[in-house]
Amino acid sequence: MRLLTTAVALVSLCISGTWALHEADVGVVDWHKKLIGVPLSGSIATSPSFHREGDKAIILTATANNVLAALEPEDGSVLWRYIFDPEDRIAGYFRNATAVVATLSGPGGSTLRTFDSLNGQLIVEKRLHPPEAGALSEPFMGKHVVFSPDSTDLYVLSNGCTVTCTDGISGETKWTWTSADQSSLVLHSKLVLTPTTLYAVGLAKSIASYTLHVTSLSPATGEVITSSNIASSIVDPLTQFTVLARPDLAKPVALWLEQGALRYVGLSPNLKEKAKPIKGANYASIIELGLEQHGQAVVVRQDGSSFVLRLDGDVGYAKAVWEFEDSATSVANTDSMYAGAIDALGQSYVGRVYWSHRMEKGAADVYAGHLLSGQGVTSGFYFPFDSKSDGIITHAILDASNPSELTVNTRLLVTTSTGAVQLWEQSELKWTREESLATIAVAEVVEIPEKFASESGAADPSSEGFFARLTHQIADAQDFPRYLVNFAKRFATGSYASPVSASPKFNASEGLSRDAFGFRQVIVAASMYGKIFALDSSSGEIVWSRLLGLGWAGEIGGRFHPLKMFAVRTVSDGGDPEVVVIGQRRADNTLVDTVVFHVNALTGTDITGISKADSMLEGQDIIQGPLVEAYLLNHDDKKVVVLFDEFLQVYLYPDSPETQWTFSKISPALSFPLRTSNSGVRRVMGHKITHSPPEEGHRKPVAHPTWSLTLPPGEDVISLQPPAARGPVASFGKVLGNRTTLYKYLNPRMFTVLTSSPATATCGLYVVDSAKGSVIYRTEVKATLKGCEIKSALIENWLVYHYYEGEVAGGSVGGTTGYRMVSVEFYEGKKVDEKIGSPDMSSFSNNTLNFSTYERAYIFSHPITAVAATTTRFGISSRDLIVATKNHRVQHVPRRLLDPRRPNRKPTAEEQEEFLLQYDPVLPDDTRRVLSHNYDVANVQRIITSPALLESTSLVFAYGLDMFITRVAPSGTFDVLSENFNKAQLVFTVCGLVLAILITRPMVERKRLREKWYQ
Repeated sequence: MRLLTTAVALVSLCISGTWALHEADVGVVDWHKKLIGVPLSGSIATSPSFHREGDKAIILTATANNVLAALEPEDGSVLWRYIFDPEDRIAGYFRNATAVVATLSGPGGSTLRTFDSLNGQLIVEKRLHPPEAGALSEPFMGKHVVFSPDSTDLYVLSNGCTVTCTDGISGETKWTWTSADQSSLVLHSKLVLTPTTLYAVGLAKSIASYTLHVTSLSPATGEVITSSNIASSIVDPLTQFTVLARPDLAKPVALWLEQGALRYVGLSPNLKEKAKPIKGANYASIIELGLEQHGQAVVVRQDGSSFVLRLDGDVGYAKAVWEFEDSATSVANTDSMYAGAIDALGQSYVGRVYWSHRMEKGAADVYAGHLLSGQGVTSGFYFPFDSKSDGIITHAILDASNPSELTVNTRLLVTTSTGAVQLWEQSELKWTREESLATIAVAEVVEIPEKFASESGAADPSSEGFFARLTHQIADAQDFPRYLVNFAKRFATGSYASPVSASPKFNASEGLSRDAFGFRQVIVAASMYGKIFALDSSSGEIVWSRLLGLGWAGEIGGRFHPLKMFAVRTVSDGGDPEVVVIGQRRADNTLVDTVVFHVNALTGTDITGISKADSMLEGQDIIQGPLVEAYLLNHDDKKVVVLFDEFLQVYLYPDSPETQWTFSKISPALSFPLRTSNSGVRRVMGHKITHSPPEEGHRKPVAHPTWSLTLPPGEDVISLQPPAARGPVASFGKVLGNRTTLYKYLNPRMFTVLTSSPATATCGLYVVDSAKGSVIYRTEVKATLKGCEIKSALIENWLVYHYYEGEVAGGSVGGTTGYRMVSVEFYEGKKVDEKIGSPDMSSFSNNTLNFSTYERAYIFSHPITAVAATTTRFGISSRDLIVATKNHRVQHVPRRLLDPRRPNRKPTAEEQEEFLLQYDPVLPDDTRRVLSHNYDVANVQRIITSPALLESTSLVFAYGLDMFITRVAPSGTFDVLSENFNKAQLVFTVCGLVLAILITRPMVERKRLREKWYQ
């Protein structure tokens, strides 16, 4: 019997977590959206570019998520990407005519990497200098790479003062030169290579400006030929200085602005050339196009007008070759953006992109200087860019071709203020990538109503009158015949919905509707780029999106930072679900306001009625100042959002007499913690709310402190973490094998505090009662070199936290360093069968600290970035752990493996009845528990779990750089028939039994009648 029980426990452990994932189910029960992040457009070294290798064209870009990526121009798919570590920020990528891309990353460009541009294979990774020795010259100066046209050599400028010649295939260093003046007075920013000389061009700091400084080196040995300052006065080196060259010219040309005039000088090995002026004045900036090796740039005057500057002639005379018409600043157009392109034949193009207020469209002008025997041809077109949905164009790049004489075909890749990346082929939009989804700040998974309930627009039953309800019921009754026919058909054929069948595709005309199992829900997410999205959880398709307006700050500019999101109306409340997004609007004049957006989760409609459906979504200004904290209160099925300003005054949303009365009724019982700062030291303080006496007039309620968490000297609070969302609790205790019971300590006021102590290099974790500040649990672990990286989750009476242990002296894992996962469970009383009623216990009861603790530490194989627990509809299924690891996997950890009561010895018969396993300090790294299987789910920042209609199943949504969703069944799919279940046989059996009853029933009745006659 004992052997059988042990076998059952092991089998149940193996099959728990999720149903077996077959190859045919991939993409049906889950989906993965691979993102790259919003392109970095602040520098030519990081902004997107079209790169050609033979007939193959790709789009290269570095992004704000610290990713180098290549996109397919035809459909926008990700060909490859390389994700840099957070501390290794990408400084720029550099390319040449071969299939090699080089990157510099880290402080001062400390690390060099080379990649195959077509497949992303890493060729070389080389440390140029220690990161701590890096010169933090921002944004991107002091770092550059040029390629030798005759070999695989790379010439790398790092730290603004060091040039290294490196083999691009083997990584071997051939020579290194470091400037004699390594101080901040001289900062080299560009390398220019000619057949005989390598020029390191930079700037020397003077009192009021910068002076051009050039050093000429031997490309073969790195020997200094000469070094010289060139008489010049440059105010802004980022926009008033460049170097132009041409393959057929021996002398590159340095070009700069000086007091509104344009000057240039040819660079020769002995640096004896004299600077020359270019006719004209009132020049404002020089714009690099990526055409520097083709001798072209754009010069902008102070009035906004612009022209193309090109090196002409055999001696490289710099002159204006094309003037862009109507490019001056005007109310009719926005300021222009400029881009360059090289076609498959090596010919160059210059483009200008702007927004036309008159046409309400984007516009592009393209100049092809090689056509008409060098006289040049220009072409232009408008494209219907949607500014109401995508904001404004912040950056544009150009790709062009010349299929026939005087014909120029153009592709534009634009980046928008909302983080979208779009490819336009002339006036046709080919594809869009919403890369702001890689910067989701807040998100919620919201249940959606059934199709007929959604179509009928069912209102809240509590607010619906008798006749309105009667009308709805009569209208719904007309669907009864159809339901009856469908039921009979399903019963006769056994064709029921399957939990692994694909959900029907979203149809905008029909709207969203729930499937039979509740797997289709809507994910509402707000990004850091001022846009809110609704995603279909069954496919990841965008259902709707709205651009968040800035209100009065739209006239002067600003940004909106989402902070909180609450579902203020759900399907159970009747009608369509609604969400509220709360955030801070920071205007460019530094004013900060707290704004609330209230939308229909299914359609994106503004509930307040302020905004039209085809315009930007405008919010309500709630607080004239920053937000300190916000909570959602749910009392008697009435939800109200409570917000606190910097003076801890209370604001309600929606603010109505009804919500004010509800809040005043429950506020005396409310208590909540806040992280406060005093003399630069952050502390945790508990607060309660008080209302002003009536004689003081109308004043807002104010929160005042009631307790303070006492911490050791030098210990600082990092964050406060609330417990996991409280769902229904199906079991309030655990029945042991000896028939005694451990009752769960379900204190609803528990929350987690993470602290840091730099002086002792330790991190603290506290579980605290928010009503009076009692410490329920405390632990201390060693900090890592990166600081405190503790990840924790508090679920009912279960605490799990993960950290790195670098020093272990003893214990069950003594002498072993690595990652730890600790499982802690709290139970009522000091012994079994002791019940104190913790869920309903007053915070002032003497029994609040009458509990016992069970704790176990385990070795976990990987660092993690996010952790959450599964949730089901009624809380009957086990609440297992879902973790996202740094090796880009989403993994499921059964709670049974983390049970802190696992014995060190072989389990007894009573322990086997509880399905307890013998304690093993190492948690198995089982690839069968990897929910993301072959998906590369990168940099997950948060995991959200949501219940389906099936009690057995929980939806798991992970987001960060990527987005991933799947389903798990922690206790197995006990409420779903298997796919190979013979439904037809069941129907035939039931029908046969019914037929047998109908036949035998008259026979039995006749027999009983005859028996009565003979009695």
